[in-house]
Amino acid sequence: MDIVPKVPENQLYELYFDERNLYILTPFLEGNNSLAVLYPLESYHGELNEIQKRLLIQFFLLSLISGVLSVLFSLYALSPMKESMRLLEEFIKDIIHDLNTPITSILINLKMMEKSEETQSIEQSTKTISMLHKNLDVYLRNSQLTCENVILSDVINEQVNFFKPLYDHLTWEVELKSQMVYSNKHGLNRIVYNLLSNACKYNTLNGFVKVKTTENSISISNSSYGIKNPKKVFERFYKENERGLGIGLHIVEKLCDELNIKKELVVKENVVTVTLFFESY
Repeated sequence: MDIVPKVPENQLYELYFDERNLYILTPFLEGNNSLAVLYPLESYHGELNEIQKRLLIQFFLLSLISGVLSVLFSLYALSPMKESMRLLEEFIKDIIHDLNTPITSILINLKMMEKSEETQSIEQSTKTISMLHKNLDVYLRNSQLTCENVILSDVINEQVNFFKPLYDHLTWEVELKSQMVYSNKHGLNRIVYNLLSNACKYNTLNGFVKVKTTENSISISNSSYGIKNPKKVFERFYKENERGLGIGLHIVEKLCDELNIKKELVVKENVVTVTLFFESY
């Protein structure tokens, strides 16, 4: 403490700093002096730092505790949903497995029946169901793909011959070279099927589909009304209209990654082209 000359009233009861002290001025009831209550500035800063450290530690501890509690409550809240999704996935896998037998039986019996327009229509529809069944099977099961020598033109012709009658209003241009690639035949079938399916479904009224192979590559082009987000078309469940499930091109992405096939999507005006590049061997 110290006694100083009386100061103006507007300076009383306010906190002041100087080089060494923190102080406040209060007047005496009588006389012309004021009382200065001093506190060392160094001690003040030391205690302030200690308080800040304690608050910081408490903040981190409380944040850690609340974070752990949030994770625990989230896991507890999501566990029924997770279990439901697991059961649903198992249920779908069982259905896919059970569908395989009747679909195969229908196709075998159709081959034994006399060919007619009706049986051909049933066979085409059954093949469509079979393709969708295989798509779901690839999507849900993480089976190891075994590579072998595959004649690419055979795979493409099989799929083109499947889609041509269904989309006979489109103009088809198929230019194939007899070439062999080292890949998985079933995986390639799924890739080409899904690309041609998209090329046909999202085509224009009197559009075209062009399929061309070059050395170690295949390109599929089609007329289109355009794609809003070309970078997102291979994402799971992404679709730009109400048709489809949004998993066809995602399956293409998944299989290309597994088979080391590079892909390229180009949208130029109203033409969409997907090119697949195979590794040389």
